[in-house]
Amino acid sequence: MPVTVDEVRAIAETLPRAYEAFVRGRIKFRVGQIVFLAFSKDGTVMGCGFPKDWRAAAVESEPEKFSLPSESDMRFNWVHVRLDALEHDEMRDLVEDAWALCVPKYVAAEYAAARGYR
Repeated sequence: MPVTVDEVRAIAETLPRAYEAFVRGRIKFRVGQIVFLAFSKDGTVMGCGFPKDWRAAAVESEPEKFSLPSESDMRFNWVHVRLDALEHDEMRDLVEDAWALCVPKYVAAEYAAARGYR
């Protein structure tokens, strides 16, 4: 079963300091003014924070799942992901990792400790 926007939202809204915004017809999640998740208008693609160094490898290894952002967004730590190609656990990891790029390290560490992550 494909991952839905509502499933992603249910996870993202529980993350410390994260909040939802609706911008130009698109759902986005932010920490402060930094966007860590954004959905296409049709809800099929999720843009998320992702390390630049790993982006090419992700796209090359799973092109049916990952794609590069637009040329103007290549300067950011960002990648696009097809929701219908994601498993739920993988989606959770992507959302939490994108969020962790935006918050202070101690906030991410406290969250990880509370969830039993190492």
